[in-house]
Amino acid sequence: MARETVEAPITGKIISASVKVGDEVKEGDTLCILESMKMENPILAPVAGVIAQIGVTADQVVKPGEIIAVIEY
Repeated sequence: MARETVEAPITGKIISASVKVGDEVKEGDTLCILESMKMENPILAPVAGVIAQIGVTADQVVKPGEIIAVIEY
């Protein structure tokens, strides 16, 4: 199976994670909400598939390039 790695685009704090390992997602589904500079930014699934790995938890601070999720498709 092919894998798509979703990385944090900006520095911020994960407010909530909407998926867990094994969940099926469609392209455009919300994976988590990232707060940066008082703005809530949804991180969306770039492809449809199954969540193989989650790299974040609620209240975690992330930097650009850190892995949010890995999707197998």
